[in-house]
Amino acid sequence: MKIKEILPVLEEMAPLAYAEDFDNVGLLVGNPEQEISGILVCHDALENVIDEAICKNCQLVVCFHPIIFSGLKKITGANYVERAVLKAIKNDIAIYAVHTALDNHRDGVNRILGEAIGLEHLKILIPKKQFIRKLVTYAPSEDADKVRNALFEAGAGNIGNYENCSFNSKGIGTFMGNEYSNPELGERFEFVEADEIKIEVTFEKHLENKILKALFQNHPYEEVAYEIYSLENQHQNIGLGMIGNLNPPISEEAFLKNVQTQMQTGGIRHSTFTGKLIQRVAVLGGSGAFAISAAKKAGADALITADLKYHNFYEAENQLLLADIGHFESERYTKNYIADFLMKKIPNFAIVLSEENTNPVKYL
Repeated sequence: MKIKEILPVLEEMAPLAYAEDFDNVGLLVGNPEQEISGILVCHDALENVIDEAICKNCQLVVCFHPIIFSGLKKITGANYVERAVLKAIKNDIAIYAVHTALDNHRDGVNRILGEAIGLEHLKILIPKKQFIRKLVTYAPSEDADKVRNALFEAGAGNIGNYENCSFNSKGIGTFMGNEYSNPELGERFEFVEADEIKIEVTFEKHLENKILKALFQNHPYEEVAYEIYSLENQHQNIGLGMIGNLNPPISEEAFLKNVQTQMQTGGIRHSTFTGKLIQRVAVLGGSGAFAISAAKKAGADALITADLKYHNFYEAENQLLLADIGHFESERYTKNYIADFLMKKIPNFAIVLSEENTNPVKYL
């Protein structure tokens, strides 16, 4: 199988358009035309993981964290990043990273974390902004169903848990073709009044080209009238962090002990106990200090995340319990999710879960 045949499956799991602007996701090393016989799934594509891929005959490494995060001006083997990339290139090992593309997915990193500590009724904590656009177009009444259904097929009309959403209103369209026109209705230089349906649908911005292609291919007019708007609406099913409920509520100490056991962390740094029972819990895998205010606003009794600094703990302000469980630990089960997803989608292909522990933080 060629790498390019795997890419759509990886994008189905973690659409690259979901990634944050600062991130570096997708195929980082390798040729899409390369034939591969195995995939190694890992957390970090370090040099020892590349060695493991070579040993296990896996020519594609799918990692969570991108080994190349900022630009490389030279590759001399001077540091851990360059050494991993050099070894991968030398041994024809491709590297693909998912990172925040999976962070922002509703079934990704934060759902995995939330479910691991027993949360129910999970929903996005910080919905993604400026990701929704709106298409307005006009079609002859007799062609409106065909046009609308084609837009739905292309991915338009999804709102939260609902599909095929649109608004339609009747009206009169007018036009007159010039000498270069080839009108579907009427003749050149003839003023035409046509019964039309105004169709309005929303869509995720990365689908714009696909949506417009569907519109142009299924609309009968030579010149298709349409408008596209950027909306301020937040996307309910794409975003960072999640919040859910713990049933029954438990004490803060019992809650932290449960988290420590489930996430297999060597220790938890936490803010001062508030004295409240823990029921509503926010989670954000990886560095999540920026989510403290969102967790407060959502009424969370606790926020589970990582990489909190000294002054971040003051931000709890006795309103919630802040718990830093470690960066690696908060994303511990992510590689298992990726491997399971690929095994289901490509059942007759070698998908190997890395046995290397790439957590750089150790505990006494």
